Amino acid sequence: MDIDVLGPLGVRVNGVAVMPTAPKPRKVLALLALHVDRVLPVDLLIEELWGQRPPRSARTTLQTYILQLRELIGAALQAGAARSAELEPASQDMVSVSAKDVLVTAPGGYLLRGGGGSSDVQKFERLAGMGYRAMDAEDFAGAARLLREALSLWSGSALADVQTGAQLEMEVRRLEETRLCALYQRIEADLRLGRHRELLGELTVLVSRYRTHENLHGQFMLALHRSGRRGEALSVYQRLRQALVRDLGLEPSAGLRRLQRAILETSEAPAPAARVLRPEALAGASRDRLVHVD
Repeated sequence: MDIDVLGPLGVRVNGVAVMPTAPKPRKVLALLALHVDRVLPVDLLIEELWGQRPPRSARTTLQTYILQLRELIGAALQAGAARSAELEPASQDMVSVSAKDVLVTAPGGYLLRGGGGSSDVQKFERLAGMGYRAMDAEDFAGAARLLREALSLWSGSALADVQTGAQLEMEVRRLEETRLCALYQRIEADLRLGRHRELLGELTVLVSRYRTHENLHGQFMLALHRSGRRGEALSVYQRLRQALVRDLGLEPSAGLRRLQRAILETSEAPAPAARVLRPEALAGASRDRLVHVD
């Protein structure tokens, strides 16, 4: 089974898509796919589908959705078996897996078996973890490459074509936060490699989208200052401060204030490896101050 959630939902069994069109079965499949190879409690599925006030028929209706998903999985298994038989007639009896073996009824819930297939989330997390370790080892070129590869797995917002309830919305927020963390670290690696001018366009878009994200604004200030645009770097700080005060009632963090002072007191752009201006020191306790703007 191959699972994609970093963009539109995609689930394939033996290369054949398993994609219900109705919103609620789609929700069930998305939640099972996010928890592949783990038992998903019935109560959690019911909460996703109907919130805190499910109908009396919730469990029966959920069973209906599970049956619909199994029908789609069964059709995909048959199509995959037929394709294998065409390619390798002698191995036609090798496929004996049923839909119930893939979407399993377990004590208290249901489990979707991945069968050793691919998951874009798992691949993203593996590549991002390697990138973070490369950052710790000060292998900035390797970190930039690995984190860029991890971010390339995204093709839009997570579960972009699924109507999310409370549980899926929480999962989407978690995934988007991991994406933003990887993006920030990749930009940090590029700054360390002296690619400040190449980053200006990307950071212009990011600070417009995340109006109160201090780390990204700090990186933008560094990139501008290192590009000889000191006045614009200071203007970025002022716009961020106004947004923080207006939207959150907060002043910029101590780290960001130090960066502003360093730019004010320095006529020349700081060297890319100047540790006093490292962006990860900017946010401190206010690391999570961000507002997403569509």
